[in-house]
Amino acid sequence: MALTPDDVVTKQFQHVRFKEGFDPDEVDDFLDEIVVEWRKTIAENEELKTKLAAYESGESAPATVAAPVAEAPQAEEPAPVETPAPAPVAAPVSDDAAPVAQSAGIIELAQRLHDEHVAEGKAQRDQLIGEAQAQAASIVAEAEQKGREERARLEKERTTLEGRITELRNFERDYRAQLRSYIEGQLRDLDTTASSSGSTPVSAIGL
Repeated sequence: MALTPDDVVTKQFQHVRFKEGFDPDEVDDFLDEIVVEWRKTIAENEELKTKLAAYESGESAPATVAAPVAEAPQAEEPAPVETPAPAPVAAPVSDDAAPVAQSAGIIELAQRLHDEHVAEGKAQRDQLIGEAQAQAASIVAEAEQKGREERARLEKERTTLEGRITELRNFERDYRAQLRSYIEGQLRDLDTTASSSGSTPVSAIGL
C-alpha cells in the first residue's frame, strides 16, 4: 500500500512509560516538516505532469504541421510517419525524475524513523522483561534462603527440646529410684524396730 502524507500525519505511536526514548514533540515536529516538504514535492510533481501532458498534446502538433509546409506538396503523406520528435519529450521526463527521487527519499526517511522507534520500543520492552525476571528470581531465591534458615532454626529448637525432655525423664527415673530406696529403707527400719520390741522379756518392763 502506497504511503501518503496523511498516513504520516495520522500515524499514532504507542507511548512508552518509564523508558528512555525520543521526545514525542520533537518527532512530531520533524514529521510535520517532512509532510510539508512531501506535499510540496507532490504538488510540483503534479504540475510537471500537467505541463508534460499539455506539451505532448499541444506542442507536438505544430512540429508535425511545419514540416509539410516547408517541403513540397508530395511530402505530405510520409510526414505523419516522421513525427516522433523524441528530443523535446526526453527533457520533461528527466526533470520529473528529481521530485520522484526526493519523494522516495522522504518516504524512506519516514520509514526509517518508524523502524528505529519500533526497534527502540522492543529493546526497552525486552530490557524491562529481563529486569522483572531477574527481580522475580532474586525474590524467590531470598524467600528460599529465609525458608532454609527458618527450618534450620526450628530443627535446632526441636533438638534442644528433645534433649531437655530426655534430661527430665532421666531425672524423674532417678528421683523415683531414690524415693523408692528411701521408703524401702524406712520400712525395713520399722520392721526391725517392731521385731526388737516383740522379743523383749516381761520382767524387763517391770511387770
